Amino acid sequence: MIGGTVEGDGTGKVGMLAKIQEAGPGQIAFLANPKYEPYLYTTKASAVIVNRSLELKRPVEAALIRVEDAYSSFTRLLEEYDRQLSLSKTGIEEPSYVGKNSTIGKNIYRGAFSYIGNNVHIGDHVKIHPHAFIGDGCVIGDHSIIHSGVKIYAGNQIGSRCEIHSGTVIGSDGFGFAPQADGTYKKIPQLGKVKVEDDVTIGANTVIDCATMAGDWTIIRKGVKLDNLIQIAHNVEVGSHTVIAAQTGISGSTVIGENSMIGGQAGIAGHLSIAPKTAIAGQSGVTKSIKEKGTKVMGPLAFEIGEFFKSYAIFKNLPALVQQVKELEKKIKG
Repeated sequence: MIGGTVEGDGTGKVGMLAKIQEAGPGQIAFLANPKYEPYLYTTKASAVIVNRSLELKRPVEAALIRVEDAYSSFTRLLEEYDRQLSLSKTGIEEPSYVGKNSTIGKNIYRGAFSYIGNNVHIGDHVKIHPHAFIGDGCVIGDHSIIHSGVKIYAGNQIGSRCEIHSGTVIGSDGFGFAPQADGTYKKIPQLGKVKVEDDVTIGANTVIDCATMAGDWTIIRKGVKLDNLIQIAHNVEVGSHTVIAAQTGISGSTVIGENSMIGGQAGIAGHLSIAPKTAIAGQSGVTKSIKEKGTKVMGPLAFEIGEFFKSYAIFKNLPALVQQVKELEKKIKG
């Protein structure tokens, strides 16, 4: 699974993952941070995942699994372990509802009080937990997990191997209101849909709004990882393998390039284009498009991170600079 090479006794069996300093027999751990290396020589774990480059200082009791990147390999193992636990549920709990002309794949789990509307297509090995709502005409790909309390509005598409956590809403109306002459606002109908591609994870209580026009999409591309409490507005496109931390808000019609990283509580204005591999620091406010690939930005009005730190160094010294100016004025007036 992780492409490793076994060093030592490879016949042992493990059934649990653990920290290297706490692991016991029948458990597997990993070593990535050098400061934890002393535990490698005292651990009771049956196996430890380590980097191929690690040079042992003395013999170890545990079997070693040597890989290129121990941290990534252990993460892969955690993902599989979590998926196996999540996929262990099967069968149909009652009461639950399936509408007309809907097709349900094999080996699925439907929790109690889950609702599946009309003309829905659900793939194989899908897990739909209690109180989930899946509206008319939705499509959910194979091996996806819909946790309790998820609401997927009508006509939206979820890819394969996706996981959507509790409280998330997919396909709610975009924030579209037209100001009127009398000071009131008239609602603009939101008729588009949301498309979530394969291998996407969406955290709890995140909201992804539908596109405005019929036939248009708000799109979450393949491999995107979204944290909890994120707001993604209508017609946004999030590029593949982008990660976004909690409490971020992305305004309508903005396009985020692939492999970007967005820190918590960042705010991104609408109708912008963010280049691939952009890094946006937490609490940054992005008001202009970012055109250069690999740019890093920071700040309430975000700009290039190096320039931000230079400006911040000046900003934090402003009281002392003001005092110096006042003293110079006194000397000049003298």
